[in-house]
Amino acid sequence: QVQLVESGGGLVQAGGSLRLSCAVSGRTFSTYPMGWFRQAPGKEREFVAAISWSGVSTLYADSVKGRFTISRDNAKNTAYLQMNSLKPEDTAVYYCAVRQASMLLTTPEYWNDWGQGTQVTVSS
Repeated sequence: QVQLVESGGGLVQAGGSLRLSCAVSGRTFSTYPMGWFRQAPGKEREFVAAISWSGVSTLYADSVKGRFTISRDNAKNTAYLQMNSLKPEDTAVYYCAVRQASMLLTTPEYWNDWGQGTQVTVSS
């Protein structure tokens, strides 16, 4: 059974940076795309970024493009989300996910396994 554990969340001022990590176990990590999603209180879970198994292809939500960078280290079974120029509207619980197919998709329902989430709070 696959396990995903996020870390790196916290409280940061607007304009600051955070780096989230997602450690994966129980599955061949390097075979699958990885994604990051977020959910703010009272809102639907939304796509943030995704990366192919090789790391060559990436996809970003328009709201984070140019500020966030997704990456992965297959040797460490870990994916990352570097978040710069954070805004109060980035405040949410951030989740990493694994998709058991190669295409990068933005709909949460197409992602198969999820972590427990890590809180990111950006103060103004």
